[in-house]
Amino acid sequence: MRNVGTGPGPITPDGSPVDFYSLLPPGAEPDLVAQVTPAGGSILELGAGVGRVTHALVENGFEVVAVDESAEMLARVRGAETVLGRVQSLRLDRRFDTVMLASQLVNTVDDLSRRELLGTCARHVKSGGSVLIQWMPAEAHDRWHVGMGRQDGDFTITMDAVAEVSPGIFHATMRYGYGQDKVWTQSFASKRLTDDQLAADLAAEGLRLDRFLTEDRMWVVATTA
Repeated sequence: MRNVGTGPGPITPDGSPVDFYSLLPPGAEPDLVAQVTPAGGSILELGAGVGRVTHALVENGFEVVAVDESAEMLARVRGAETVLGRVQSLRLDRRFDTVMLASQLVNTVDDLSRRELLGTCARHVKSGGSVLIQWMPAEAHDRWHVGMGRQDGDFTITMDAVAEVSPGIFHATMRYGYGQDKVWTQSFASKRLTDDQLAADLAAEGLRLDRFLTEDRMWVVATTA
């Protein structure tokens, strides 16, 4: 399945609506990063997008390097060093207190791409540092259904379609709304990973699953093995 997006404004090759993510607030992510990063520490944000989380991290005194393969996304980042390129092949010859891989990128259906993503995390985190990963746990996939979602002020996020097209592989479409008249959709594929599968992929890249940072288990902290 090719990721596809629709709606007003630019849409990136992976289907992400740039204008929607520019409007979306940072949520709880900056606080989660602060839990695993020393005050004023360095953060490598992989798949940073428009800087939705980046800007809050910079305001909180962190040194952030924001990486994304979309020039349209990175053009909206302010106050941080930006790097345009694929996360999977990134080699900065630098290490960071925290490496952050958000947006469930690790749930890619391409097993090689997942290993490459985690390899990038491993080669950029300091010894004793943290790799902070947002993923979709197996039990969360099991709860997916059409119509699920949430509303937060002017924002609505709803699952418009979902199907398990082969064992453990899901195709889904999300509908994003803002205000009365702005609507976007984003279609994507996601692989249902168990805890053991994630731990094995981390271990293959020299990382160790340390703990789950949130009650819903959607944020994982890994450390160097």
